[in-house]
Amino acid sequence: MGNLIKSLGAVRYLNQEKIVFLLTVMLFAVFSLILPNFLAANNILSLIRSVAVLGILGLGMLIVVLGRGIDLSLVANMAISVAWSLQLVSGGMSVASAMTVGLLFALGMSLITGLLIAYAEIPSLFATLAMATFVYGFGRAHLITGTDVVYLPSDIGWIIHLGQGTLLGIPTPILVAGAVALIAYLFLRFTKPGRFIYAIGDNFVTARTGGMPVRPMLVVQYVIAGGIAFIAGIVTATSAQAMNTRVVNSNMIYDVILVVVLGGVGLSGGRGNVRNVIVGTLLIGVLMNGMTIMDLQYTVQNVVKSLILLVAIVADSILNPRDEQTGQQGDI
Repeated sequence: MGNLIKSLGAVRYLNQEKIVFLLTVMLFAVFSLILPNFLAANNILSLIRSVAVLGILGLGMLIVVLGRGIDLSLVANMAISVAWSLQLVSGGMSVASAMTVGLLFALGMSLITGLLIAYAEIPSLFATLAMATFVYGFGRAHLITGTDVVYLPSDIGWIIHLGQGTLLGIPTPILVAGAVALIAYLFLRFTKPGRFIYAIGDNFVTARTGGMPVRPMLVVQYVIAGGIAFIAGIVTATSAQAMNTRVVNSNMIYDVILVVVLGGVGLSGGRGNVRNVIVGTLLIGVLMNGMTIMDLQYTVQNVVKSLILLVAIVADSILNPRDEQTGQQGDI
């Protein structure tokens, strides 16, 4: 009887984050045994570097999801804002000015998204889906004309080190992802706006009754996510020496949602932290790296990730059940 009670206590101690972390360790161990060169230092660094951008975008999505929202326009914002910046540099504008213009574009589009959700009371799913389509269409028609891929200019300056540099042997994309994670942690843990986001996501009616600026904070969380998307885009462009705007039509946004939900962030809002995103990103990184070494087709990899996303959403619905108030995401 005592052993049974201990076993039940151990089960209760486990949560989605711990389960995913254990799965990551197990998967890492299996791949280490069956795949040659998986444990090589270069491969491990390549593994982490390959998901650094995904992790950065996941941190932007985390801030939105904590506030009981979702942002399907993150990838479109990332691709178009950075591609436009690169094109401006190629056209003769200074790097600082071009990057400022691109950042302001990303923040401006996110500001409009936040206003639509907070004040026009459009559900975040539909508002961000529409904005993703608008940003991509507007960018291709008026900002980036005649090409799907905007290449990195030769005179981009020090920014190239964000994607191709190293520090003490560690690739800078990993360091940038770590810096963004640290800043996001400090923001959510120790600042008043961070605590407001948790409170709004947990129960926005109580937050509003308690005098919290609910609508402005909803706008702020989307603007923050837009800024993080721009950073992710800079790392992407400098790593690949180009920004391919066709990434907007890829499955990348679903991968971002996957690492957030898989790590244990509740889609109902108010539950989750930076550690959840890191754990989810590591699992997807190990899985994708292993499938790549096994030379699985890209379509097969997408099927596997889709199944994992489905399981993660089902697990989230069980662990974080949605009540009547939680379901009213547009009623603010």
